[in-house]
Amino acid sequence: MEDKSTHTFSVVVDNKSGVLGRVVGMFAARGYNIDSLTVAPIPESKYSRISIVTNGDKRVIDQIIKQLNKLVPVLKVNEHKDVIEKDTVLIKLPITQNLSDIDVLARAYNGSIQNVTEDCIIVAATDSPSRIANFIR
Repeated sequence: MEDKSTHTFSVVVDNKSGVLGRVVGMFAARGYNIDSLTVAPIPESKYSRISIVTNGDKRVIDQIIKQLNKLVPVLKVNEHKDVIEKDTVLIKLPITQNLSDIDVLARAYNGSIQNVTEDCIIVAATDSPSRIANFIR
């Protein structure tokens, strides 16, 4: 039996209402899971890009690609290899924490202090999912 692996697709679609629902509905109707989903318009065009991360064996992934290509609002499906995965987090910390300690910690996780108010310090960090999980802990 072949192992399930993670796959990333970008799907170019018409930027119209209901299109995202049709794409997501195709996954739901066939029992495929979506691990991550991002949608954004393509600048200066009438299209949007849907980025989908899912998992499955070769047979399942081939079926997903075929089914996506059959949907009328879908113009193009690209599967991406060698994807670099990053997570971004915003964390709110109490103002009682030492600002310089927080700054050093944030920088260790490719982050920085974004805002300081009377009540809290807001830190943003972007790194690999496992490192962001460590940062949160």
